[in-house]
Amino acid sequence: EAVSHLFAVAASLDSMVVGETQILSQVKEAYDLACSTGSAGPLTHAAFQAASRVAKRVQRETTIHRKRVSVPSVAIGEVASEFFETLSGKTIVLLGAGDMGRETMRYLIDAGADDIRILNRTPERGRELAETFGARSMAWDDLDRALIEADLLIGTTSSPEPIVNARRFRVARESRYERVLLVLDLAVPRDVDPAIGELDDVYLYSVDDLQAACERNRQERQRQWPKAKLIIDEETQRFVNELHHRATGPVIQRLREHADEIRREEWQRLSNKLSQMSLPDEAHREIEKSLDRLINKLLHPPLASLREAAMDGHQRGLLEAIKRLFSLGD
Repeated sequence: EAVSHLFAVAASLDSMVVGETQILSQVKEAYDLACSTGSAGPLTHAAFQAASRVAKRVQRETTIHRKRVSVPSVAIGEVASEFFETLSGKTIVLLGAGDMGRETMRYLIDAGADDIRILNRTPERGRELAETFGARSMAWDDLDRALIEADLLIGTTSSPEPIVNARRFRVARESRYERVLLVLDLAVPRDVDPAIGELDDVYLYSVDDLQAACERNRQERQRQWPKAKLIIDEETQRFVNELHHRATGPVIQRLREHADEIRREEWQRLSNKLSQMSLPDEAHREIEKSLDRLINKLLHPPLASLREAAMDGHQRGLLEAIKRLFSLGD
């Protein structure tokens, strides 16, 4: 159960938001911390390394991580990335430097944006966010100029009233020379007057539009959950089987070595006697093969039973019995 839970967490099946992409990196951070403090043993190493592999398999074989479910991720990853061929070289104006603005910045950077201008009523907060992501901070009073230069306008403030009203935008629009503007209004209440979206050269998406896409993607992730769970169950069984095999491996090896040693001793003794009987070489080879077959047939039942018990996780008692019966020691 512990292994299955770890695999499910790493694959983001046990998260509040199924398919959350940040979960695997958090699991890796926990593992790195355990390693750095000397708290990870062989079993922990094996389990966490397998968890990373399982999470990547879930990502590869399902679409559970490909459907974005947060408003900023849908806004940038689906709307903006489809609207523009690339965000590189586009002038992006971000209004607000709070949590929503910070999350939006991560998606913008991942999408290749390289000209982001941040405007915030509190200049210090805007500068801090700009420095964090290598963006440019602009004074709040420069909003009109920013509207003229923008290819993409994103609203993320908590202003009770629209920051960009219809009158203000119409003034800026005169200097835009009919350039198309994409507006992603992620703010609640809205940062951008809905009337602006009625203009021919403006494409406006509100948070309501984006949340509908988020819900569709969330439902699609839930439909992928059973397929991902099957992978988790399969990989858990595989890991447990390998774990039990590791426990039986040394005993199997010692038993085979013990049997080989007995066979060599007996063959050497018998070979000395056979050499005095003037038997043909073919007879010698047949006798040696018979010894090999005899050893293999004698070993097959205990080894098969041990492997079967290991598959069921009940190998401990049989291991001890085999070690005692064949004097294999510890």
